[in-house]
Formats: sequence, C-alpha cells, structure tokens
Amino acid sequence: MKQKLSITIDRKTIKLIEASIKEGLFRNKSHVVEFSLNKILREKEQNA
Repeated sequence: MKQKLSITIDRKTIKLIEASIKEGLFRNKSHVVEFSLNKILREKEQNA
C-alpha cells in the first residue's frame, strides 16, 4: 500500500525531474522519487 508524502525540492531539481518524465524514463514525479530513494537505500544496504 502506498502512502502520500509531501516534500520540498528546489526548482533546478524539479526541472531535471520533469525532463526525465518527458524523456519517458519515468511515469510521474512520484515514480522518480520512489525509484531514486530505493536505489540509494539498496546501495546503502549493499555497502553496510
């Protein structure tokens, strides 16, 4: 089950996110954030 989350991101990062969505790499902003956090957390787990 997914849960709604509110975050604040600077404009430069939002532009990069929107460009990734336009390129078809991600479905929406939530997909970008979830994918990125999962990647960081997996890497952290592997390096522990």
